[in-house]
Amino acid sequence: MRQTRRRFASAALVGLAPKGDAQIAGGFVFEGAREGLEQGHRIRGRVGFQSAPRREKVPVVIVGGGVAGLSAAWQFDRRGFHDFVVLEAEPQAGGNARFGESEVTAYPWAAHYLPVPDVRQKLTRELCTELGLLDGHVWEERHLCHSPQERLYLHGRWQEGIEPAIGLTKSDAAQFRRFEELVGELRATGAFRVPMQEGLEKTGPKIAALDSMTMAAWMERQGLHSQYLRWFLDYSTRDDYGTRVDGISAWAGLHYFAAREPEDKGPLTWPEGNGWILRRLLKKLGRYVRTGAMVYRVGREGTKWLVQTEGLAYEAQGVVWAAPTWLAQWVVDPAPPHWPITNAPWVTANLHLHRWPANRGLDYAWDNVIYNSASLGYVIATHQNLNLYQPKTVWTWYMALADGSAADQRRILLGGDYPYWRERILSDLEKAHPDIRQCVSRIDIFRIGHAMPRPAPGAIFHPERMKRARPEGTLVYANCDLSALSLFEEAQYRGVTAADHLMRVVSRGGA
Repeated sequence: MRQTRRRFASAALVGLAPKGDAQIAGGFVFEGAREGLEQGHRIRGRVGFQSAPRREKVPVVIVGGGVAGLSAAWQFDRRGFHDFVVLEAEPQAGGNARFGESEVTAYPWAAHYLPVPDVRQKLTRELCTELGLLDGHVWEERHLCHSPQERLYLHGRWQEGIEPAIGLTKSDAAQFRRFEELVGELRATGAFRVPMQEGLEKTGPKIAALDSMTMAAWMERQGLHSQYLRWFLDYSTRDDYGTRVDGISAWAGLHYFAAREPEDKGPLTWPEGNGWILRRLLKKLGRYVRTGAMVYRVGREGTKWLVQTEGLAYEAQGVVWAAPTWLAQWVVDPAPPHWPITNAPWVTANLHLHRWPANRGLDYAWDNVIYNSASLGYVIATHQNLNLYQPKTVWTWYMALADGSAADQRRILLGGDYPYWRERILSDLEKAHPDIRQCVSRIDIFRIGHAMPRPAPGAIFHPERMKRARPEGTLVYANCDLSALSLFEEAQYRGVTAADHLMRVVSRGGA
């Protein structure tokens, strides 16, 4: 059942948390006066900004210190170009790779793994080699996800793997095999790659036509109507795009499966998720990064760019816009054309457990998913721990608000207070862990208004997306949403590509 604003209002009034839950500590994170939601609302409202009293000249400014911005910095630095700064609005750089730490363990706030890159993904493998994850063709095993990796709560017990395997009819099983065959055919075309730009160069009209329909419509055309398969594909599109199969481009939905090899050794993961990579990038590149530096205007000043923060204005020859692309319409002057891709709101939460809940079926896995849940399940931060006895743990719970329009879902996201969201989290986990409330000591919640791009039909081959994805001029876009794919590899590719372009342009003295 879709959550409408009317139902939400009723739930917020009558869905009171059980009395004992009030003793669970916690609250919302990244919502201070100079963080997250508040920062974005200030920019959109264009209020409270004054011209910076000081100026600094720097050849290149990178706006945004997430993975895309840090990847641009990584490329500049390793190519011997050091005349740049990275401006990050938040107190901590990293974007969706940010992480937290407690006395129990480090834990992710969003991005929590890196698929093992195949031999075609040269940039990601170069970084993995630099970080000591890869030696030639040999992966460092302690960073590969330990077994069991995934499990699904289905029909009252846990099964191995996320693809449903219990209770399927012969017809269900045949449709799963048919889907795998279709994906194999698409994979063989070479049109689906990571990074996606390399695949688009091999895309013909038949593949491009997939972007004109929803994933649900494509399934209907293929006669794929198994409820188990429908759930599995819907889970996958919510996981990668924050969108259900009836709202996602079929091209995007199929890319999730066809862009990667059917079998790999991965993923690579750590207690803090991709924060492990972030730590090492910041150790190398931290001297370029200035946090708490919210850019509120980027405009031309003669042949240069004036990049304004509240404390300092930067005169630059070139700008890498690594912040979310949609945000440019509120900051860049003159404003670029309307960005055609909306963003999905998400909720993530880190739960500190002082003891493990009762468990039925397969032992705890790294990734744990509940069939027919509105959430995407949880990952266990202590899963990679080699200790035989781990009395306490931290679970990171994920939910994409995937029903209806993104704007309506953001109203639900921000309309619910902490007790409301705490109750939604605990009620969800109770389906598989009836005693969860007696195990949790703390729940911290991260509300992300614009977590990841939602590529609706037509988004992948939209002229504006394709235009902005091609580096040109001296203001270059670099966020992973240029690919409509919220993936580490896409952010890295876009950041590196932007850096390569600006090193050529700036070396000529600007354009």
